[in-house]
Amino acid sequence: MSEVGNRLKALRDGVKLSQGNIAEKVGMAQASVNRYEKGLAEAPYRVLMWYADYFDVSMDYIFGRCEQPQGKLYEYKPAFNADNEELQKFIEMCFDPTSTMSGRLKETLLKMMGGESK
Repeated sequence: MSEVGNRLKALRDGVKLSQGNIAEKVGMAQASVNRYEKGLAEAPYRVLMWYADYFDVSMDYIFGRCEQPQGKLYEYKPAFNADNEELQKFIEMCFDPTSTMSGRLKETLLKMMGGESK
């Protein structure tokens, strides 16, 4: 199997999609996906771009030039939404209220996402 084929398969497997599901989304035959994953054929540029966009990874990652899905020159900065109540509830659940450090860490995380400590 080629490195590109390995990466395409790993991306697909990572979200539990079948080759048929991917083929349908891209607009090609399942047999093509199979050939690309096994390294029996090279995926065309438009298919590789689709994978990069769909799985939010760089072409560097797909081509095996790096191990970071964001690419060699990408600096990952997660976007935080201060209004995300679900994330705030998750942060609240993660901390033991009896620990002195929990409060400080929780405050820091909430500040990072732009929210206030509760």
